[in-house]
Amino acid sequence: MWNDDIAYAMVFSKFFTLPIGDWPLQKFNTFTLVRYIISFCIICTNIINSFINVYYMQANINCGNTYKIIDAMMIGFTCVLALIKHLMFRVYAENLTHNYSSAINDYCAIDTEEKRTIMRQHAFLGRMVFYFVTAMAFTCAVCLIMTPIIEYSNSVQVNASTNKHTSRYPVPSDCTWGKLDVSMRTYLLLFVLQFIQIGISSCAYVGNDSLFLAITLHVCGQMELLKIEFRKNFAMETKNIMEDFSKLMTRHCCLLRLAQQLTDAISVVLLMQFFVSSILICIMGFQLILALKVIDVVMIIKATIMLLTFLSQLFAYSVVGEYLKSQTEKVAYSIYCSNWHCLSAKFMRNILFIIARSQQPVTFLAGNYLVVNLPTYMSVLQTSFSYLSVLRMMVDN
Repeated sequence: MWNDDIAYAMVFSKFFTLPIGDWPLQKFNTFTLVRYIISFCIICTNIINSFINVYYMQANINCGNTYKIIDAMMIGFTCVLALIKHLMFRVYAENLTHNYSSAINDYCAIDTEEKRTIMRQHAFLGRMVFYFVTAMAFTCAVCLIMTPIIEYSNSVQVNASTNKHTSRYPVPSDCTWGKLDVSMRTYLLLFVLQFIQIGISSCAYVGNDSLFLAITLHVCGQMELLKIEFRKNFAMETKNIMEDFSKLMTRHCCLLRLAQQLTDAISVVLLMQFFVSSILICIMGFQLILALKVIDVVMIIKATIMLLTFLSQLFAYSVVGEYLKSQTEKVAYSIYCSNWHCLSAKFMRNILFIIARSQQPVTFLAGNYLVVNLPTYMSVLQTSFSYLSVLRMMVDN
């Protein structure tokens, strides 16, 4: 049974990931597998539809324009990222299940108000990250859905003899569904289907992000509590100090193992996230340059929102990765700042094991080689905007 603290920390992640079959604490039965397969297929159809339209729009300019090609590429790459997260978090479901089960045990074992306060603070940080990333992503989804509605008067073609309509769709489909001469009822049905596709893709795209970042922040909160316990227990030597030290060392190893499981689960996702996001930042930046050149207000707003979304998502991963690295490193510093020099020489030798282990902090690694932190984020920004400056000069010329 969930108490208020558990619900505060996990309810939003569960709300977005349970329908698509990615929630770690669900019962992995046939119904779960069906939900997962359905969402997987829906995301795949979105990818196929987007890239088919990109191919035909490049081959036939009458089938679309530059804006539509860029939109289709952006949606296609975004859905590829959503599919990778959907797949990898299923492959590493056991790692996430261990972390979430441990988090529930931690919340149930709260015995002081100080622990509750620190854990609530990190749960609050998880909720803020969730609000930030989800709000940006679903604002993009709303822009995709509202753009064809805003341009309805310009894009709808009415055949007076058959009373049939064709129009734009949320996912640019001018070369596939857009060529069909369908009735208004059929058009609305196709529009709703694409609305569902975008909604499920958004849940897989940002729902899994909030799921992962929230549990990572919880592990960081447990590291903070561990530092406090080290300082308290080493304040003076008692007859049970070796027993207390053994418990704290076991807890430290457990937290490091949980953090390592998280880094293993996110490695491939982060590699694709940084690679694809760099491409998307350049694509949407190019669209923004084109929109500014012709003063297209709708496209300027949409491109700006989408550009900020990709930047904010990379920023969230980089900040949380930096925080995790900092927390695992500071365990050694918290021990060093305690009264270890007042204890026995035998006990001081044992402390060296924890200090030595903390010199190798757990970090987010993209593809097991690229450290994900704020310097990496700044490097990606610098490279992306360098490419954008080249594209801007090409457009001006």
